[in-house]
Amino acid sequence: MAETAQGDSSGKRAAIAFASVIGFGAVIAYLAGPNAYNWLKALHVIAVISWMAGMLYLPRLFIYHCGAAPGSELSETLKVMEQRLLAIIITPAMIATWVIGLWLAWQGGYFSSGWFHAKFALVFAMSGVHGFFSASARRFAEDRNTVPAARWRLWNEVPTALMIFIVILVIVKPF
Repeated sequence: MAETAQGDSSGKRAAIAFASVIGFGAVIAYLAGPNAYNWLKALHVIAVISWMAGMLYLPRLFIYHCGAAPGSELSETLKVMEQRLLAIIITPAMIATWVIGLWLAWQGGYFSSGWFHAKFALVFAMSGVHGFFSASARRFAEDRNTVPAARWRLWNEVPTALMIFIVILVIVKPF
């Protein structure tokens, strides 16, 4: 019962965080007028940084979790940390990144650009990694993880590699 209450509470916090970001973005867009694009771009970058921070930290928690005995105090603490990181930071930041990013792409007329298509595919892949990490956190919460720490060390590098290519595409716009 406590786990359900915790999950409901985390979900409510995530919804509040998401609504706050979107509401803040809407207020900025309304108040900033012609400068809305730059304000929303700044909010987009903040959301991306938050998403990436969580995506880089969560697999590190998984590595530590692999070394914790199921049911131990450390294991239970890591479960809470993983769930809160996902619910309060990673998932709302990903949603804000997508919503604001698509608006920026539409406003900037980037949907017909080749670099944007490649970036979109990589952000879609990053979202898939996010989904994999979310499912993995649920498996850890149920003490059903089968992925060894060595493999989590490799997964820890995937968001970094995707991020590098995404940033290059956005800044350099090679095609």
